[in-house]
Amino acid sequence: MMEIKILGTGCPSCKALFETTQQAVSELGIEAKVVKEEDMVKIMQYNVFSVPALVINEKVVSSGKKLSLEQVKNLLKK
Repeated sequence: MMEIKILGTGCPSCKALFETTQQAVSELGIEAKVVKEEDMVKIMQYNVFSVPALVINEKVVSSGKKLSLEQVKNLLKK
């Protein structure tokens, strides 16, 4: 099962990325656990300096960008 994390402090962009990612997972029919990580100590462990960040299976694939549904789907398919 794929593990997806949204790293962010609860800002509107972080919440939007979380919702977009859940929608992408649902539309693609992927079996995945989507987690929102808001603990700054844990976020810093990923060496991410701008949020929101998207982490797929412990690999940071996007940071500091607002992603569209299509962009998230493309990242999930890789």
